[in-house]
Amino acid sequence: MKKKVLSALLVAAMTATMFAGCGNKDNAGTGTQASNGGSAETQSEITDYGSGNIKIWVADNVVDFTKQKAEEFLKSDDAFSGYTVTVEPVGEGDAAGNMITDVAGGADIYGFAQDQISRLVAAGALQPVVGDYATWVTENNDEGSANAAKVGDQMWAFPMTSDNGYFLYYDKSVVTDPSSLEQIVKDCEAAGKNFYCEINSGWYQTSFFFGTGCEFTYDTDADGNFTGCNMDYASDKGVVALKEMIELASSKSFQNGSAIGDASNVGAIVDGTWDAAAIKDIMKDNYACAKLPSFQGSDGQTYQLSGFSGFKLLGIKPQEEEGKLAVCYKLAQFLTNAETQSARYDAVQWGPSNKEAQQSDAVKSDEALSALADQIQYDIPQGNYPGDYWTLATSLGDTIISGDLNSKTSDDDLMKTLQDFQDTCIGYAK
Repeated sequence: MKKKVLSALLVAAMTATMFAGCGNKDNAGTGTQASNGGSAETQSEITDYGSGNIKIWVADNVVDFTKQKAEEFLKSDDAFSGYTVTVEPVGEGDAAGNMITDVAGGADIYGFAQDQISRLVAAGALQPVVGDYATWVTENNDEGSANAAKVGDQMWAFPMTSDNGYFLYYDKSVVTDPSSLEQIVKDCEAAGKNFYCEINSGWYQTSFFFGTGCEFTYDTDADGNFTGCNMDYASDKGVVALKEMIELASSKSFQNGSAIGDASNVGAIVDGTWDAAAIKDIMKDNYACAKLPSFQGSDGQTYQLSGFSGFKLLGIKPQEEEGKLAVCYKLAQFLTNAETQSARYDAVQWGPSNKEAQQSDAVKSDEALSALADQIQYDIPQGNYPGDYWTLATSLGDTIISGDLNSKTSDDDLMKTLQDFQDTCIGYAK
C-alpha cells in the first residue's frame, strides 16, 4: 500500500502536528481532525499508517490495564486496523537497562523512571517529543513531570505519573505532632515504637541536605553525558544536615529503612505511595499521612525536610517506519491523557501527572497522594545522577549508622567528611 507521509518534516523535526489527535487537546486517536496548531491538510497527507505489532513494556501491575487501553485506542480509528499490540511486564527500574543493552530488540513504547532519561537519550533509545506533542505535554501535566521529561530544552517522553516521592506515614495513636521531627522521635521512644528513615540511601538522604538549603545537581549535554556537578555539601549548612542525621541515628527508636514489608513495631516511617495499602492494613484506624517534618538544626534554625521527587515517563523508541512512528506518538499520548491517567489511578492507584486527572475527587481524597502533594512543593525534582553516587551515599550513611560519625565528632572532621564526599561527586562528572 502507498504511504503519503511528509518525510522531510519527519526527518527534520518529527513534527507532531501531522500526527496529533483530534478535537480535545487532551485526547488522541479518536479521529482525523487536526489538533490545536495542526493542519487538516497535513493530516490528510497520511493515507496509510501501515501495519505491524507495537510492543509495549510496563510494570507488571498495569499490564492488563495497558493492553485494554491500547486495544481501545487501536479500535478507535479504522486507520489503525493494521496494528496489534503486545504488552510485556518490564518494570520502570529494568526497562532502561534492557533498552540500552539492545535498542533494536526493545519495546516500541516503554515506561521508565525519569532518572534514566539521560542514559536512554545517550543510547539513542528515545524518540524526541516535538511540535504540538511537546506543547501538549507542557500544557496538560504538572511542571515537575514536564521538566522531568526533558534533557536540556528538548522533551523526550510523555509523563505518566507524578507520585514517586516520599513523605511521612504515622500511627496517630503514637505521634502527637507529625510536623516536628523531634516530637516524632520523642513520641516513638515513649511508646516503645520504631521510626524508620533510610539515611544510607542516596535518595532519602537528600531530605536532610536539601532541607538545610544545600545544592546537588549534575549538568548534562544534549546526549545525556555528565558535564558538571553543582554541589555545596561541604558547607556550614551541610554540617547542620549531617549533625541532624547523626542525632536521629542516636535515638533508640531509629531504624534505618524505608520499606514497610521489612519493618516492625512501626510508630512512623518515611516511605512512598507504593506502600500505602500495606501501611494502612497495618495501622488500620490509626493510619495517617503528612508531609515530612521540620527539625531544629544545631545552629538553632528550623528546617523543613526536603528530598527528591520523581516521575514515571512513557518513551517511544526511534522507528524506521514513518507510519508506525505516527501511531506510536498517538498511542503514547492516549496512554498518558487525563482519561487514561484517571482510569489508571482507579485501577492501581498510580498518582497522575495530568493536571485535570489530579483534580478528580478520588485523587484529591487519597491521603497518601495528598501528603505527597504537600511535600512535593519542598522537593527537588530528581535529575540524572551517576551510578557511583548511590554507592557513595550508602557509605556516608553507613558511617553514621556504625557510629564512626557521632555526636563527639568535631565540626572539622565532619566538614572533612563532606569535602571528601563532595570532591568525589564532582569527580564523577570529569
